[in-house]
Amino acid sequence: MQVQKPPLQPGEPAPAFTLPAANREGMFSLADWRGRAFLIGFYRGLHCPFCRRQVVQLGSLQPALRDAGVDLLAVINTPLERARVYFRHRPTPVLLLSDPDCATHQAFGVPHIEFVPDDASAKPAWPHTATMAQFMAARHNPTGELSAALHPMEANAVLNAKEGFEMQEADNAILATHGTQLAGHFLVDRDGMVRWTQIEAPGGPNELGTMPSAAQILAAVGQLAR
Repeated sequence: MQVQKPPLQPGEPAPAFTLPAANREGMFSLADWRGRAFLIGFYRGLHCPFCRRQVVQLGSLQPALRDAGVDLLAVINTPLERARVYFRHRPTPVLLLSDPDCATHQAFGVPHIEFVPDDASAKPAWPHTATMAQFMAARHNPTGELSAALHPMEANAVLNAKEGFEMQEADNAILATHGTQLAGHFLVDRDGMVRWTQIEAPGGPNELGTMPSAAQILAAVGQLAR
């Protein structure tokens, strides 16, 4: 079982990264934000309707964040060309960076769930490990769009169908490889230090798909001025 790095916490430096942009030209790295604060979100691939919704929410917050002196970017676990096609038809003001290998997710310590046997002697340590029984018992409705709480995979299918989102080969490949990747958000100050950390589903599988609200993000940004 892979040893996972814990999520970066306030007071720790953001790690270096360089990734291609899906909705702009060129490569972007941590050095591009030297002397500037930024909020960075890490998401699963386009197959995840909750992650797609969070990107839309982030876009709506860009004016307020810009006024606060905070740049906004998102790292999506989708191959570059697939991401470019999708966001060409659904543009967003958020700078989108492509990381199909989740290497940057891992560098920031955003967990992915590894399954252990139901009868394992060691107790599962969420969010890094869980039993399949725990995952299969999960039911959620984080955005309130479902008629009832559903299993996360069933919820994905229902919301994708509702939107008319069709899974492509690249989406299925990412789902098969990184299907248990969690999402996370980090606010980094002008000195490159993490000031706020949020990791998806802190309370367990029933919280999968729960992302920070606009109020939570703006409250975290407000702390930078103090």
